[in-house]
Amino acid sequence: MTNARPLVLDTEHMASHLMGGGVAVIPTDTVVGLAVEPSQASSIWGLKRRPADKPLILMGSSTDSLLEQVLADCHHDAHSLADRFWPGALTLVLPARGEVQDALNPGGSSLGVRIPACQLTRQLLDRTGPLATSSANPSGDSAAMTAADAAHYFPALPQLGPQPWPQHSGQASTVIGWLGPGRWQLLRQGAVIPQELQLEE
Repeated sequence: MTNARPLVLDTEHMASHLMGGGVAVIPTDTVVGLAVEPSQASSIWGLKRRPADKPLILMGSSTDSLLEQVLADCHHDAHSLADRFWPGALTLVLPARGEVQDALNPGGSSLGVRIPACQLTRQLLDRTGPLATSSANPSGDSAAMTAADAAHYFPALPQLGPQPWPQHSGQASTVIGWLGPGRWQLLRQGAVIPQELQLEE
């Protein structure tokens, strides 16, 4: 274990780091996260020692930038929920195809997407475009709740500044999957409870 403090980068320099293929530690509205360009998603699995059959989440700063990566069939339902719950702790798992889906969910046919309710990270996403993300912890360990936690796990990774970061919920996002027009399935209960949805088992 090292006592060295991680490098803290402002939005501009962090965007350059990420767009150059680097991995970074970022704040979100749920837990502390790891972020990388989608084409470099395998870096996160390697750092976390996590199996590639556990998909990563695509975070963006706008609904349109995220829905570009998913099939048009789900756009109406996804926009309806995005208008109510984004930015926020609701992840939508939507049918997808293309290079981003292949990178974040190898062998799968869906993509989890959301806009975080953390202004600092949305400013970063404005510069970089959508990023592949996961919680900042090795697989099987507790999620990092602070910058110090993340530095303990990943001392070599730069962190987004300025710090201290805004307060987060400490609870993972709720995850729901699109089954068809007007139909959603609850995949993980988290910080958001969309009461008005009829969620299927």
